[in-house]
Amino acid sequence: MLSHAPDEVAAILDELIGEVLAIAEIDAPPVDAFDVAQALGMAILEDARQQPRARLVRVAHPRGGLARPSIVLGAEPRSERRQWAVAHEIGEQLAERCFAQLGWSADEGPSTARESLANQVARRLLLPSEWFADDVSAEDWELPRLKKLYATASHELIARRMLDLPAPAVITVFDHGRITWRRGSSDGRTPSLSVAEQAAWRFAHERGAVYRTRERGTRIVAWPIHEPDWRREIIRCDCDADDF
Repeated sequence: MLSHAPDEVAAILDELIGEVLAIAEIDAPPVDAFDVAQALGMAILEDARQQPRARLVRVAHPRGGLARPSIVLGAEPRSERRQWAVAHEIGEQLAERCFAQLGWSADEGPSTARESLANQVARRLLLPSEWFADDVSAEDWELPRLKKLYATASHELIARRMLDLPAPAVITVFDHGRITWRRGSSDGRTPSLSVAEQAAWRFAHERGAVYRTRERGTRIVAWPIHEPDWRREIIRCDCDADDF
């Protein structure tokens, strides 16, 4: 099942996303996952009692026709999470097609393969590779400006998606003063948090302002994503390839 190189898998998924966006007649960000689902013939249903954010079901046709794929949404007030939930279930719906194009069997490989594939489709749907790469370059990697373009994606999703681009970097997410996610763009070991990154985080956390610095060719930016009841900071550290 895992015979394809990651770049080959990404290319196949990006081509699929291009087809889906064409069907939905979306040619610029932001991508509304609800509009995409409707264009694909999927119904959106609400069930506040549901525990998962969303699940994919098939609703029987009232006149005995073919069951229609539908997405049932649980109670979720945040728009970005609702967008992600719908995008993920679109990925679930497209999974069989993805497996077929990749020459994989859904019954082979790890049990998490379908979930992983749905996540990849969702990321690429809300942040299409071709547009995102161009916009990241045009906006000089500035997270707040990218968020304005890709309003349906969360700040964290946008930051994580940056790691899919060629420029080597490390992204760190802090929530209430604690690291909740840290990853580098390399497949190797992610370096420990540096003193400079720690200083950047503390500035953004305490002052609620963006912090930028460049030391010996290494650029560090810390963005505060603060809300009345939540203090999150996202730090990007550009690194030389040798640092990985």
